[in-house]
Amino acid sequence: MTIFEKIMAGQIPARIEFEDEHVIVIHDISPQAPVHLLVIPRKVIPTVNDIGGSDQELIGHLFSTASRVMRGLGHTDYRCVFNCGAGAQQTVFHLHLHVLAGRSFSWPPG
Repeated sequence: MTIFEKIMAGQIPARIEFEDEHVIVIHDISPQAPVHLLVIPRKVIPTVNDIGGSDQELIGHLFSTASRVMRGLGHTDYRCVFNCGAGAQQTVFHLHLHVLAGRSFSWPPG
């Protein structure tokens, strides 16, 4: 059971910004920007490589939820990132969308 599954089960506390039947949005415990949210599907999908054809609507929901939550927090400029695999710094193998805002970002990312 991943840390995200434990959060969704109420076994580990988290600062929850939003949740519905498909996703939960929490504040990252190690924020890399003044606003750093994680949009996590309730369905366990280990990595981007594991997204299947039946997951398309769910993946769209991750992004529409990110947009709705960020607008609600007063942000229209933000970065959305999926890390895929250990070499890309994915540390929890349960798909999650990082949403960062509140500072300027450079390109390319490091």
